[in-house]
Amino acid sequence: MRPFIYKTFAGFAVLLTIPAPSFAQASSPQTNLSQVSLSELDARLRAYPQLDAFNLRADAERERGSAATALPDPEITMGLNNFPLFDPSFTEYLPTNKSIGLRQRFPNGDRRDAVRDEAFARASRLDAARAARLAELRADLRVQLVTLQRLQDQLVLLDARLAKYAELDEIVLAEVDAGQPSLFRLAEIEGERAEVGRSRVALRAEQRQAEARLRELVEIVPVGINIDPSLREWNAQASAFHAVRVAQETIGIFSSRIDAARADYKPDWGVQATYQQRENGRNFDGDDWVSIGVTVSVPLWKKQKLDPQLRAAQADRSAAMADVQTAARAALSRYEALDAERLAARDAVRVIETKIAAVGQALADRMVVYESGLGGYAPILDGEIAVLALRGDIVVERAREDVAIIRMNGLQVGGFDGGEVQP
Repeated sequence: MRPFIYKTFAGFAVLLTIPAPSFAQASSPQTNLSQVSLSELDARLRAYPQLDAFNLRADAERERGSAATALPDPEITMGLNNFPLFDPSFTEYLPTNKSIGLRQRFPNGDRRDAVRDEAFARASRLDAARAARLAELRADLRVQLVTLQRLQDQLVLLDARLAKYAELDEIVLAEVDAGQPSLFRLAEIEGERAEVGRSRVALRAEQRQAEARLRELVEIVPVGINIDPSLREWNAQASAFHAVRVAQETIGIFSSRIDAARADYKPDWGVQATYQQRENGRNFDGDDWVSIGVTVSVPLWKKQKLDPQLRAAQADRSAAMADVQTAARAALSRYEALDAERLAARDAVRVIETKIAAVGQALADRMVVYESGLGGYAPILDGEIAVLALRGDIVVERAREDVAIIRMNGLQVGGFDGGEVQP
């Protein structure tokens, strides 16, 4: 049995000296598994239906803006004037005539321009909202890929722990057969092995959830992609956050409404022309004549209507400016919280690595005792199992750090421009 033990301990020594590997290829049996690059996934993500909806709504607003500056359709009127009701005739009554008229209204140009600008501002806000949503989806895509990496690595480490438990089970059974009081340890091993089995079930369920989310985002489950995100440092400008950009675009909408409210103080114009024709009658001659008129609106109810409208539009813009400050504070708070999460995960990795080193030293000392014939091998296997559990904790913490970095980048404009390594 000694050669087997030396071989096992040599493998454990290697485990202590190398970082936890990535087992990205160990995927659960699912359909739609595809070998694609991250850039291809981003291209697929841009076809997400919600993003198309943003584009279509923005295009609709631009079309409305283009239509806003057009003049209203002219109006044509045709009629009979002063036509006798009880003795119908065009030749008996002098005022009877036929008419055709044309009327064209000219709403003031400043209001039309303001309506156009508001529509274009709404389109710009939709563009900013689409960019923000795309960044969220890109972050979610990367988070799911990191989650799959973590789950696959955890499953491999759990399988390794189960293998160690099988070895430990054999050794403890041998000790029981030799008359040593190790029967209680057998029950502990079964309980720990059952706990590992439950953990595997939970991880498989989480893996299926991540794969389902990936199919929702890009319609496939990619394999072979390892995400190594690098942090895009915030440039200390509030406008670098997507949420702030969206809020800033809202200000433009209400600024256009202020322009429209001010334009209401200016008059609307209109012209109309009417051609009238009278036929020859019994006692009068026929005749043709034209009536031409101009209309102009007068802001007579300015204090009751226009002044409140202007004040309301100004209040809306002030509220939108306050919303920008709120969005900036919320985005910065979220960024700092994620940064704290990232640093905590990094510190946790260092603590766990220190524990692994301590366990390694203790196991080396224990091996010396075992080789001297004064102790059993079961405590050494217990230590190896503990190291595997600590390696699993490192996998979790490194994934937590990566997720925090991805979310931090997703908050910023251009947060995913470079800095992602794919082996």
